[in-house]
Amino acid sequence: MRLFSLLTAALVGASLYLLVFERTALIEFAGGTVAAQGAESADQISGDSRAVAVVALRSQAQSIDGAVQLRGRTEAARQVDVRAETSGKIVSAPLRKGRFVETGELLCELDPGTREAALAEARARLVEAQARGPEAQARVAEAEARLAEARINDNAASKLSEGGFASQTRVANTRAAVESAQAAVQAARSGLDSAAAGVEAAEAGVAAAEREIERLQIHAPFAGLLESDTAELGALMQPGGHCATVIQLDPIKLVGFVPETEVDRITVGAMAGARLATGREVTGRVTFLSRSADAQTRTFRAEIEVANADLSIRDGQTAEILVASAGRAAHLLPQSALTLNDAGDLGVRVVDADDRAAFRPVTLLRDTIDGVWVDGLSDTAKVIVVGQEFVTDGVRVAATWREPAQ
Repeated sequence: MRLFSLLTAALVGASLYLLVFERTALIEFAGGTVAAQGAESADQISGDSRAVAVVALRSQAQSIDGAVQLRGRTEAARQVDVRAETSGKIVSAPLRKGRFVETGELLCELDPGTREAALAEARARLVEAQARGPEAQARVAEAEARLAEARINDNAASKLSEGGFASQTRVANTRAAVESAQAAVQAARSGLDSAAAGVEAAEAGVAAAEREIERLQIHAPFAGLLESDTAELGALMQPGGHCATVIQLDPIKLVGFVPETEVDRITVGAMAGARLATGREVTGRVTFLSRSADAQTRTFRAEIEVANADLSIRDGQTAEILVASAGRAAHLLPQSALTLNDAGDLGVRVVDADDRAAFRPVTLLRDTIDGVWVDGLSDTAKVIVVGQEFVTDGVRVAATWREPAQ
């Protein structure tokens, strides 16, 4: 052990001597070695000592399938919280959650209380109001008959007065009688209108009382599953009180969010498939594509309708969605080849025709275990995959070529 320590000390001392006292000779020796190694790659740098060595890939554009990949979830076609519209005590036995209910099936029933008596009273008022109608019509007829008689008397008095057989006082009295009869007709017609209004008010009262009784029974708005128990027997309900939650799972919706770069590739009616978190695969069609982007994520909501007759797909499951679209040409590159320019744009650096580095912006289409698919390059591109961070546009490079499979 002591001998090993002595040897280590001797080596350290010799190294320090060479670095301090023989530094010039050491640098010349190292330079000669590097020059000898550089001679082996003289064909690559073509005598230009300023060329930067990089590793590049000759990439050929390939046609990839047109599916747009989305992440999303399942969502019930319809879901509603059924609530009371009036107050009362629950008199029906509760239905338990998980049960399937049909459209119109009774969910909750409230105690009628005095509502039936109120309905009987409203109907009696309607009968009373309807009875006033014939009486008012008779008064109108009587007033119109008196008006006709008064006009006849006035006409006779006027003619007798013209022949000197009646006084002016009589003529004035007959004219006053005509005006009085006209006023009586107007009053009788007002009474008839009042009777008609009374009938309409009574009918409205009956309708309101009947509607109040209808509200005592709360029915399922559509066929579906109970997501919660219905209100318990004896519970006091107020307007807006919760009776039950009903969801419709057939058909079920797949909801995904489309990036703004991909939204033009999706159309309503396109076929779509999805894999749920359980591994189950389902298919359907796009039924909705939002025209307005989410203010936070700048994505567009897409909905796919999927059959779910056995109700085995639940609301809220995670889904990986593929929406069919037209194919496109893209390049498969290592993810490490991606870089940013000074403006923050995503892209790659390529070797141009003059063996100089150049930045090309790209669009990321898909991320896979084999690499990333990008768009924005020409059909054939020489992409720098190692050393792209050490060169800028216009810098001469000496490329070592890598096979696409490497």
